[in-house]
Amino acid sequence: MPGENLTRDEAQERAALLSVDGYEVSLDLRSAVGDSGGPGGEPRTFRSVTTIRFRCADPGATSFADLVAPRVTAVSLNGRDLDPSEVFDGSRIALDDLAAENELVVDAQCAYSRTGEGMHRFVDPEDGEVYLYTQYEPADSRRVFANFEQPDLKAPYRFEVRAPEGWVVWSNGVGEQTDGVWRFAETKPISTYITAIVAGPYHYVTDTYERVFEDGTRLEIPLGAMCRKGLAPYFDSDDVFLITKQGLDFFHDHFDYPYPFGKYDQAFVPEYNLGAMENPGLVTFREEFIFRGKVTRASYERRANVVLHEMAHMWFGDLVTMVWWDDLWLKESFADFMGSFSMVEATRFTNGWITFANNRKSWAYRADQLPSTHPITADIRDLEDAKLNFDGITYAKGASVLKQLVAYVGREAFLEGARRYFKRNAYGNTKLGDLLSVLEETSGRDMASWSRAWLQTAGVNSLTPQVLLDPEGRIDELAVVQEAAESHPELRPHRVAIGLYRRANGEDGSGALERYARAEVDVDGPRTVVAELAGAEAPALVLVNDDDLTYCKIRFDAASLDTLRAGLGDITDPLARALCWSALWNLTRDALLPAREFVDLVLRFAGRESDIGVLQMLHAWANSALTHYAAPEWRRTGGRLLAEGALRELRAAEAGSQHQLTWARFFASVASDEAELAVLQGLLSGAEKVDGLEIDQELRWAFLEPLSTYGVADEGALAAELARDDTASGKRHQVRCLAARPSAAVKAQAWASVVESDTLSNALVEATITGFARPSQRELVAPYAEKYFEVIERVWAERSIQIGMDVVRGLFPSLQDSPATLEATDAWLASHESAPPALRRLVIEARDDLARALRGQECDAAG
Repeated sequence: MPGENLTRDEAQERAALLSVDGYEVSLDLRSAVGDSGGPGGEPRTFRSVTTIRFRCADPGATSFADLVAPRVTAVSLNGRDLDPSEVFDGSRIALDDLAAENELVVDAQCAYSRTGEGMHRFVDPEDGEVYLYTQYEPADSRRVFANFEQPDLKAPYRFEVRAPEGWVVWSNGVGEQTDGVWRFAETKPISTYITAIVAGPYHYVTDTYERVFEDGTRLEIPLGAMCRKGLAPYFDSDDVFLITKQGLDFFHDHFDYPYPFGKYDQAFVPEYNLGAMENPGLVTFREEFIFRGKVTRASYERRANVVLHEMAHMWFGDLVTMVWWDDLWLKESFADFMGSFSMVEATRFTNGWITFANNRKSWAYRADQLPSTHPITADIRDLEDAKLNFDGITYAKGASVLKQLVAYVGREAFLEGARRYFKRNAYGNTKLGDLLSVLEETSGRDMASWSRAWLQTAGVNSLTPQVLLDPEGRIDELAVVQEAAESHPELRPHRVAIGLYRRANGEDGSGALERYARAEVDVDGPRTVVAELAGAEAPALVLVNDDDLTYCKIRFDAASLDTLRAGLGDITDPLARALCWSALWNLTRDALLPAREFVDLVLRFAGRESDIGVLQMLHAWANSALTHYAAPEWRRTGGRLLAEGALRELRAAEAGSQHQLTWARFFASVASDEAELAVLQGLLSGAEKVDGLEIDQELRWAFLEPLSTYGVADEGALAAELARDDTASGKRHQVRCLAARPSAAVKAQAWASVVESDTLSNALVEATITGFARPSQRELVAPYAEKYFEVIERVWAERSIQIGMDVVRGLFPSLQDSPATLEATDAWLASHESAPPALRRLVIEARDDLARALRGQECDAAG
């Protein structure tokens, strides 16, 4: 990655100097098919010719254009031919003696990607067809065409593409093919990172969205959706279009700004690094959102949320874009919030706020307690910083804070602020103050103090209830105590609801736990008395942040915690129950609740969980508790208890239900002894039956993974399964299972294929890493702890940032959870103070997770 970085200072200097009138980009992608690459092992390339027309505020000044390419054939500036060897250094083109008005023409050979960055090329093993798509955020469009790669140098674009015969090509605008060339309508002014190309023999279906506004004007938006031909039998495009239309209705109802980018295509593409990307007119998604087997309602909800998240970006991010990545939250936090907001109000997924509270906020809480936590408005020095800040702070914490902002300023004031923001800044770039100013106008609130507390400081507060009872057993005083970590001591103003819960059948310890009193108050400072609840009947449970109005870690008083231990599953309200589960998981991660106690709670109460998304999170947390936070001497016992419980719930679940499927997958993830593995073998062969459980291809691979991990399924069995499922998905599953086998030779091969070679695609790198590190194989992978610290700096320097992140995160020796590994990590950090900051951040984050795990293990052993 040397030489490819761009600093904020450089971007500011260039933006002050240059303004861009337009791009014309011509790509020849016919080389995507045919023989493999150039002579001497050179990468496979395509021709890219770019014409940029731009102005310079200081004639005679120097600047540069961005391009990452193996070779530049020709460069022309204002009619002057420049020597590529003199002006191009592999990532930048030097531009000297600029005129007031300029024309730059760059003819280059750009490389197809296997890492999901730039122009990704995928060969479908099922039929040999080639599929292309682009992915640029934050700065990979320069791998496809020469440009000024920063979000505030917006411009209109005209693309033309030559493609192999029989292919279809899509871009941001509407395209037409003439004489073998696809030409696309000029875009509105947009940033480089949201331009897009998709090309290949994709399966494509169409629909139309129509809208008549109150003034009688009519809007018609052509809709399209595409995927690989091999996935066409599974593609439920009708549901994708349904969510799309519901989303467009919602945003038109509330934003008062019609969708501004013409058509609306959605491409589900292979080997995608992200969940999705908001390219206007051509949104791209990971193809795993097309379900090859039976999945639960939670999977459809997750897809709907992502569709709506990307749609919200058409306004927050595409129409109005942040100046620099410091204000990434201006698009991602808003899209994350609006995705859930619109999903709950406009689609069938009306319980989306439960998923948000239990799943998305869990991501935020973890990120906000890392040493690398940062304010929502972050300090982004360069592109490597930007890449790493697509994190739980920017997305989920930002969305949580916006959810609270709606309660703070009022729903209508918030939406009216958004409407004014779009109209004033359409096709432009903004900073924090631009949004705050309109919200002050519409709400009358002091947004500066709110911003200082919530957007410009890091860390998460903990809220704990204190209850004093009078002699008659009623509440004499109820207070909320607010605490903050020493590293981030900010105590914030919180708008919270405090709920009081009691047994429906009195004091005999039976019956449902239901809310009988609620107060909504402002909590500010270290201790806030809730006068509204004085005199209420003594509660069995006090739930701070009931209804999930604020962003905080919930704590419990001793009596409430005892109530949860005895009857968490008796809470009738699913959101309240989800909040309690999330709070208990935070207590476990903070070494305040023994991991075995959390596992026990899951075993006793998860079977009663009605919300399938919450149940899936409980399974993930239980696995994590066992792997990372349980005392080593208890892991075998805990694993046996989880497997026994999972099998019991699997057999008790309603036949054919999503709960049955979820318990089947969880059982596979915790099965380890001979009897449990025999059950999986029997389910695969048909010798064992669970009434209503359909063993489709995806579930077969889920069962084969533990069988591979424990040496029951060998290479031959996995080859046979791949023959049964000779697809891209099948190949990823097989690679993961192959790397999971319990053999020193297997681990050596997996390590070499990821660390010492760059031949694997991004998807297969991810699959190999996942298979390599199995919790049951701690001793087998122990020798790689030392090797990890020897190679990561080289890997970071030589590989793309995406692969570098995958390797540094995925191969960190977290399974070697001992003080010795912590010391080795500290030694590397101490001796590599000059290593790239982004690399150091990844190692520091992994170190923090390890230290947290060791504290959890101490708590579990003591408990």
